[in-house]
Amino acid sequence: MKHALRILAALALLGFGMAAYTFGMARIASGTPPQMAAAEDQADLIRVSKSNRELTLLRDDIEIARYPISLGAAPEGHKAQEGDERTPEGRYTIDWRNANSVAHLSLHISYPNADDTARAKAAGQDPGGNIMIHGLPNGWGLLGRLHTAWDWTNGCIAVTNAQMQDIWSRVPNGTPIVIEG
Repeated sequence: MKHALRILAALALLGFGMAAYTFGMARIASGTPPQMAAAEDQADLIRVSKSNRELTLLRDDIEIARYPISLGAAPEGHKAQEGDERTPEGRYTIDWRNANSVAHLSLHISYPNADDTARAKAAGQDPGGNIMIHGLPNGWGLLGRLHTAWDWTNGCIAVTNAQMQDIWSRVPNGTPIVIEG
């Protein structure tokens, strides 16, 4: 009985410590963003394949980089409402960036568009929003590519911090993004 209580206490302490660490790190800025790449090295289209768990940067229809990704925790289908943990599907734009994100840098995807909003409204739902391409949560960068072992975001597209640095530098605001199922 005492042994079981010690184990339970240790697990509770570990859980509390991890929660406190995560909360504390989320309050720290993502870090200094990289400089933008030369214009000829920047993407003019982002293509995301949810089924292949890949994000590809293209310039003049030529692949310039490819990254493995994690998606929303319920990745099948198009995002329909706030909280469904789906990653949207369709054509959007990178419309702003956040250097002080709770994850290592983030690029905002212009979801919801007018069609998404109308569909959600017709269903009596909030379409949700704040869908980003981002690195790992601040303080968790050491996970590296292990994060791709499961889909864990709330609908965003996640990459490693090093990959996010590269994507940030190659993707200017206004870049179209096509997300396919």
